[in-house]
Amino acid sequence: QVQLVESGGGLVQAGGSLRLSCAASGRTFSSYAMAWFRQAPGKEREFVAAISWNVGSTSYAGSVKGRFTISRDNAKNTVYLQMNSLKPEDTAVYYCNEWFGDPRREYDYWGQGTQVTVSS
Repeated sequence: QVQLVESGGGLVQAGGSLRLSCAASGRTFSSYAMAWFRQAPGKEREFVAAISWNVGSTSYAGSVKGRFTISRDNAKNTVYLQMNSLKPEDTAVYYCNEWFGDPRREYDYWGQGTQVTVSS
């Protein structure tokens, strides 16, 4: 079974940047697409960005397009999320998981996530 460990979150002022990492283990990481999701207080978890297994394609939620960049290093079994021009509304716990193409898909497993707090 895959295990996911997210890291890199923190407190940052609006306009700042953070780089999140997600280390995966337990499966052949390079064989499947990955995505980042986030959940703000009192809100449902939402899709943020996804990347194909071979880095051939990426997709983003409209709210982060142009500010966030998803990438991966299959040799390190790690997926990244570079977040620039952060806004207070980006405040959330960020999670990674396998990507199946459906932002509403339910998952049996989530890692612990990493908290991102953006102050105004």
